[in-house]
Amino acid sequence: MQATVDLNADMGESFGPWKMGDDAALLDVVSSANIACGFHAGDADVMAATMARAVANDVGLGAHPGFRDLQGFGRRRMDVPHATLANQVRYQVGAAQAMARAAGGAVRHLKLHGALANMASEDETLARACYEAALSVDPDIIVMVLAGTAQEAAARSLGARIACEIFADRAYNADCTLVDRRQPGAVIHDAGHAAARILDMLRAGAIIAEDGTHIPTRIDTICLHGDTPEAVGIARALRDGLEAAGIGIARFDGARG
Repeated sequence: MQATVDLNADMGESFGPWKMGDDAALLDVVSSANIACGFHAGDADVMAATMARAVANDVGLGAHPGFRDLQGFGRRRMDVPHATLANQVRYQVGAAQAMARAAGGAVRHLKLHGALANMASEDETLARACYEAALSVDPDIIVMVLAGTAQEAAARSLGARIACEIFADRAYNADCTLVDRRQPGAVIHDAGHAAARILDMLRAGAIIAEDGTHIPTRIDTICLHGDTPEAVGIARALRDGLEAAGIGIARFDGARG
């Protein structure tokens, strides 16, 4: 079993006076943060505050672009021309870079959000359009991919630096895609169960689907969603469980291929 693994969380998803998640508590636990860029969630003040706190906690900064869909939190599938989508990704990465620089840090990775991420996990051409756009802004940016999906295939085809991600709080289909949130059991709320299943996957070196299928994969980082009510509890249980098993928490290096 590997010696270290990264823990990441989606955050910076509050908007004005409306609060989503406990970013401050999560930033005491995780080693990488995927920070919303204002399209699906977040705003300039939220981005600035989240970036500053992440830098202070020595947490790796990531741009978390999604569809332009504040009302739907970026979880509604949209039909956007690839050229337009590419420019929207560039726009969001640029915003993240500016806020990170102002906070004394730098964006090191990119992770697609919500429906855009799910669609990219199924459609390599779509994923490639998004990743080419990000790489046109920063050729060295690390592309965080949903392991075993079209996202990974697209990033590898581009020769990008990659971090292969699995989810602590989401159930898997046998093709490595995530079970639709509308299905029972798609989102995992029990911290103990989440930690145990991740240890099982790390021991197996594989994603374990709901039907028991094992899909061997490289595992660089483990995600939990900051918007779930149990996020902080899951994060702490996961970190405690990993460290008890002798697995250290450290940022991914973004190796190519």
